[in-house]
Amino acid sequence: MEADWEVEIGGGAHVVEAAWAGFVDLRRMPEAVEQLPEAGALPGLAEVLIRLNAHDSPVWTAKCDAWELEVFDPDEMDVAEAGAQAGAACYVDLLPRETASWVEHADAAEWCGRVCERLQGIALRSCRVDLVVRAAEFAEERAGIAVTAYASAAGADTARARRRLVQALAVLADTLMQMAATDESTKKLQ
Repeated sequence: MEADWEVEIGGGAHVVEAAWAGFVDLRRMPEAVEQLPEAGALPGLAEVLIRLNAHDSPVWTAKCDAWELEVFDPDEMDVAEAGAQAGAACYVDLLPRETASWVEHADAAEWCGRVCERLQGIALRSCRVDLVVRAAEFAEERAGIAVTAYASAAGADTARARRRLVQALAVLADTLMQMAATDESTKKLQ
């Protein structure tokens, strides 16, 4: 799987608004995922969002969106030109469950590097995940750090691109859960 990360902070950079007006807290009400139009528009996204907000997940989600890609570079998704007739994309804003996890942007950047390293070791073509470290604002009027996960996929048609996109998102969720389990095991050994 193709994967990369970057940091976007400072003047003019997007800030993740963790408690925006349409926020649905899937940590407390996972069944509310059915209210999200994005989950209805992209079959499979609901399951990924529920997993990312589960009590054993290292993150929770604040916002997401999904759309069709009109223009994309097949090389960026490791797909042959013939298999790249349509594209689909999604983003999910991720915030750390433990606020102490990402105290500095460098903490989130290190985490993103570990996530990307694992994703790059997974044999899944025709897709990619890009992680972007950003500043975040919370309802309690405090600042924090978030990571926006962008996933994109290509396919011979829109339906195949969307299926591959959901596979990429599921692999991302699996990876985050595995990392959390490994990190927890390491903490217990220390």
